[in-house]
Amino acid sequence: MNWDTISQHIVTATGQAFTARSVQPLSGGDINAAFKLQDGNTRYFVKLNRPELVDMFAAELTGLQELAATQTLRVPNPIAYGQTDSHAFLVLEYLELSRASSSSERLLGQQLARCHQTVQPYFGWHRDNTIGSTLQLNQPGKHWPSFWRDQRLGFQLQLAATNGYGGRLQASGEQLCTHLALLFTDYTPTPSLLHGDLWAGNAATDKQGNPVIFDPACYYGDREADLAMTELFGGFSRDFYAAYQAVWPLNEGYKVRKSLYNLYHILNHLNLFGGGYLHQAENMIASLLGEIGVA
Repeated sequence: MNWDTISQHIVTATGQAFTARSVQPLSGGDINAAFKLQDGNTRYFVKLNRPELVDMFAAELTGLQELAATQTLRVPNPIAYGQTDSHAFLVLEYLELSRASSSSERLLGQQLARCHQTVQPYFGWHRDNTIGSTLQLNQPGKHWPSFWRDQRLGFQLQLAATNGYGGRLQASGEQLCTHLALLFTDYTPTPSLLHGDLWAGNAATDKQGNPVIFDPACYYGDREADLAMTELFGGFSRDFYAAYQAVWPLNEGYKVRKSLYNLYHILNHLNLFGGGYLHQAENMIASLLGEIGVA
């Protein structure tokens, strides 16, 4: 790998001299390769992927900028993105991160609730982005159940059909999409700025004890979708949820709708990683159909 092109992008973006004199591979990602670049005391975090995925990094950089602009929570400062002959790349501020503490989890809950108070008059975003490496559609719209049906569940179900997952998944998934609005009869979501992929692996704490979130898949949507994702794989404490609720309490119907929102991520995992997620997706759909009284 020739790091000169990336170094030049860093120089152009920062106005400071930089040459990647040390390159250290980092672990932790399923989608991208990651490295720490260093020149003396100056360090950057760099992600690499295939050249054709440069738009994925462009969208991530824009999402980090939008989250940072809320001044509610910390994200790595985005520096630059681009492509070499062999790779697409994204350059971020390098942060020394550690596991969350009780105090940082409480602070994250408060800050996330305040971030969710950043709103738009539409659901979606000004561009499509990715969830993992899967295209995530964000065509703006005014009606949330339709947005979730068409641009989240419907799109993932179409991908699943293309990947050979038909039968019960498609039949019950179509039923759910048809009746999805029944889950919103007494609840009207606000179009909040969402992280979009907020599992525990995308949150940490900096050296000063401040929470940091990263790897976003931003759009404006129901804030319940972010909270649901935090529950899907665990890793967030009671302190986090109590602090969030103290700033902006959740609607009682969240207890049911969180499964609707996590179904999107399980379908995406099915499409990315294979059939181990099929039965989980089918069971989630069956449970949701039961909640709305559709056999």
